[in-house]
Amino acid sequence: MAITYNSSLRIGLLSYRSNPHCGGQGVYIKSLSRALSDLGHKVDVISGPPYPILDADIKLVQLPSLDLYNANDLFRIPKTVELMNTINLIEWLGISTMGFSEPLTFGMRAYQYLKNKFHQYDIIHDNQSLSYGLWAIKKKIPTIATIHHPITVDLDIAVKSEPVLWKKLKHLRWYSFLSMQKKVTRTLPHIITVSQCAQNDISSKFRIPKSRFTVISNGINTNLFYPIPEIKREKNRIIVTNSADTPLKGLDYLLQSVADISKKRNVRLVVVGTPKKNGRILRLIKNLGIAPFVRFTGRISDEEFVRQYARATVAVIPSVYEGFGLPAGEAMACGVPLVSTTGGALPEVVGDAGILVPPADSGALTEAITSVLSNPDLAEKLSAAGYQRVQNHLTWQAAAEKTVNVYRRAINDYRKI
Repeated sequence: MAITYNSSLRIGLLSYRSNPHCGGQGVYIKSLSRALSDLGHKVDVISGPPYPILDADIKLVQLPSLDLYNANDLFRIPKTVELMNTINLIEWLGISTMGFSEPLTFGMRAYQYLKNKFHQYDIIHDNQSLSYGLWAIKKKIPTIATIHHPITVDLDIAVKSEPVLWKKLKHLRWYSFLSMQKKVTRTLPHIITVSQCAQNDISSKFRIPKSRFTVISNGINTNLFYPIPEIKREKNRIIVTNSADTPLKGLDYLLQSVADISKKRNVRLVVVGTPKKNGRILRLIKNLGIAPFVRFTGRISDEEFVRQYARATVAVIPSVYEGFGLPAGEAMACGVPLVSTTGGALPEVVGDAGILVPPADSGALTEAITSVLSNPDLAEKLSAAGYQRVQNHLTWQAAAEKTVNVYRRAINDYRKI
């Protein structure tokens, strides 16, 4: 019997890692769960640490792990009693041998939690854990997954950026969970991804027919990100919301660009986030001699985040690749003129509302940033265009409505089996 289209659904939303302060996973979980609930559906978020910050009316099921990537106690030695748990032991052995075992062990914990509760849900929606546990779950209940971008891209860029052989091998070991994710993904009849670019790349890298995909753009939370006209923009102030010490995010190229721009004007780069101690980003800043021009904010509140945007002359997305690019949408929602690379799906997000330049090209970034800093009329035009694009095309309500349509197709298909 087909489910009626006006009935509410009971949704289990899985997320193995939902950091609310960095990356897009926590944003996706919080925003989608809110929008689904606003449509009248019941949503339980089932997450491993770090846990998302959800609205009070949305249930959070916490699945504790060893949490060995916790920045406050990084790579701690587990207690003997913890390792008596088989799943904990698997997690510990994986990470001790330079692997990333969190997706695997989260899936095992999720199945363990759900095995007597499948009757409480109409659908399970996995947020890119793609674990063997999900393989078992989908045999019991309609199941779909969101894949934001193919992690194979991260692996390729990480390996190519390392000149030392043993470091290349280290990356290959860390990303070895990809073999599991590819196998599991190929068994899923319904997959959501967030851009046409991501669909094409996942289809190619994972060898999955495009007919299984539905492209649903992420939304931007305009209750959190909006213009503050009473705050004046500061001259020559650049903002970037990515402090990640990974080649994929392209911060290296922006820093090189800032070094070039600083020779001609008193520029200031504000990086929202915290750099890795003794990491290559801090070393690059020192080598370029631009420490006086660069400030890291550390962790800040949403309110302060919006104020930082309001003070910026231009926002920059220097990524080599993005499966979607939430920071681009957030900057546009705040009315900040945007310069972005064409890496991955960023052109789909930005459209004609920002200046687009090739990825991994510091010279192109320098030229684009300088044109915005030097031309107030251009800056104003980009500000208005970006704001309007978000209002017209990037809302979480639209994303949630499209996601529910995928749920219903998956449920109906499952009942035909």
